[in-house]
Amino acid sequence: LKLLRNMETIREYKYLEGFGNHFVSEALPDTLPKGQNTPQKCPYGLYAEQLSGTAFTVDRKHNERSWLYRIRPSACHKPFEKFQQPTDIVGQFNGKEINFDPNQTRWSPIELLNPLNSLHREGVNFISGLHTLAGAGDPSVKHGLAIHIYNANQDMVDIAFYNSDGDFLIVPQHGRLDITTEFGRMLVAPNEITVIPRGIKFSVNLPDGPSRGYILEVFENHFELPDLGPIGANGLANPRDFLTPTAYYEDRSNCEYTIINKFVGQLFIAKQEPISSNHTHFSSATSKDHSPFDVVAWHGNYVPYKYDLAKFNVINSVSFDHLDPSIFTVLTCKSAFPGTAMVDFVIFPPRWAVQEHTFRIPYFHRNCMSEFMGLIKGSYEAKSKGFLPGGASFMTPHGPDAVSFEKASNEELKPVRVADGTQAFMFESSLMLGMTSWGVSKKMEIQKDYYMGWQNLKSNFNPNNKSSK
Repeated sequence: LKLLRNMETIREYKYLEGFGNHFVSEALPDTLPKGQNTPQKCPYGLYAEQLSGTAFTVDRKHNERSWLYRIRPSACHKPFEKFQQPTDIVGQFNGKEINFDPNQTRWSPIELLNPLNSLHREGVNFISGLHTLAGAGDPSVKHGLAIHIYNANQDMVDIAFYNSDGDFLIVPQHGRLDITTEFGRMLVAPNEITVIPRGIKFSVNLPDGPSRGYILEVFENHFELPDLGPIGANGLANPRDFLTPTAYYEDRSNCEYTIINKFVGQLFIAKQEPISSNHTHFSSATSKDHSPFDVVAWHGNYVPYKYDLAKFNVINSVSFDHLDPSIFTVLTCKSAFPGTAMVDFVIFPPRWAVQEHTFRIPYFHRNCMSEFMGLIKGSYEAKSKGFLPGGASFMTPHGPDAVSFEKASNEELKPVRVADGTQAFMFESSLMLGMTSWGVSKKMEIQKDYYMGWQNLKSNFNPNNKSSK
């Protein structure tokens, strides 16, 4: 573990800035073909491989794809077989195993796994530590989403994963993630997020030991920046603050990589297929298996990326009233209905509150959208206790608890800082989400007294005094 924690002093994490750009990256000079994508022979004896994130005929504005120039193509693997290890991953959200409940629900944080020691190497890696908490829809028809919790204490050694079902938006809550992708390497810390689109292989190491966090998976479309409308040209998450890794490759001649694929909610595994010597241009003719991270150069706009939530440019009211949480949207995945998101990723960052004549904290609300909240650090302003970092909640009718209501109703309305040292977030969806059997099992502690936070809200009605509480 000490060696792993020092890896960041050895590794270089280099990034390209921008969101939705067409990037170009080379780990060796003059790797990319000039003026075309598929020459008869690629430089350095590489293979050209296109990774498509949309249909070929999608309009240019929304078309996403990247060209990868790799030592061996992805097609070189043995047949996939069903992954026999039992998992808590769910792909289709129908049937008896899905629980729909209109009650407000709040979970305590899942307990972190113990660190591994030198004498006991059995552990849980990022993939085996995935647990599906809730979702809606079906990836086989590319409609819907899933919400997962990850809890891991072991590196993915010679293991690569890719998701055929959808894009992963990963929100680390405890411990950094050292992620190797086909496009390069990223170091993602709590209060940062990363998006790894459908089909991109990646592997996760844990430089800080046990790690825990949240994952939002979307089955249709891809994440994009929200439209700004009357806000204008700037604000919220600025495109220049998104970082995409630069090209990095492994040329390992004798590794034994296992590829894990999530396909319609089920896991399959395959070994990389050995290549005969007469097809091997770049490495030793005696090589057997090969690394999936052998991309020497790439170009395109279908890429993984990360973002530091501390760089979010907050828009807020400077006169009166508490504005809707949509002003805190970092990324959105649009639905077929304009103005209605399949899901928004929303944060509640540190900011100033200056509204006059206003109940400043979030008001009481009934929503046609489904709201899933998580907490990365600190405490949320509208919940005085019980909502803990690493925990989560589902909300139907909701609002501040009794203690928070009393405080907000009587505090002096002077400019104050809000949410310093805190980062809460929300996955807000137009779909009706159901909880998995794992989500309602004893493995995830549901706080049975959550509803009590609103029971002490007393009646302050006085028909004879309109100014009274």
